[in-house]
Amino acid sequence: MADYEAVLKYWGPLDKDPRGVGTLVLIRFFKEHPETQDLFPKYAGIPLEDLGGNADLATLGENVVRKLGELVKARGNHAAIIKPLATAHANQHKVPIKNFTLLSEVIVKVMEENAGLDGPGQAALRKAMAAIIADMNANYKELGFTT
Repeated sequence: MADYEAVLKYWGPLDKDPRGVGTLVLIRFFKEHPETQDLFPKYAGIPLEDLGGNADLATLGENVVRKLGELVKARGNHAAIIKPLATAHANQHKVPIKNFTLLSEVIVKVMEENAGLDGPGQAALRKAMAAIIADMNANYKELGFTT
């Protein structure tokens, strides 16, 4: 619970501009891990410099930030949020669990740069994300989705 509280102290800028922050997160994710862009058929093959103004990407980024905010604000009591999220990402999108770990590191960097997330806050976010990802993975296993 303390990890979630430490992260929430810095969450304000994400709540203020989930669309803008989400776009930054996804573009950086694709830049740092180019292989992940192919998991999103809408964006596969689009040069990164062209994604900044892509309305669909902005909407997806906003959804990512809002869902992550929902998970963090649940302060570890996120089973009801995780289950449908894991089901969609396993059955429909076929997203390997490792990509959530990669994405979480990008989120740490973006929060450091845009929300002032300090060292202890970064450690707290990593712990919170590890718990969320572990629960996603448990759901993946229940669904028989392995990567």
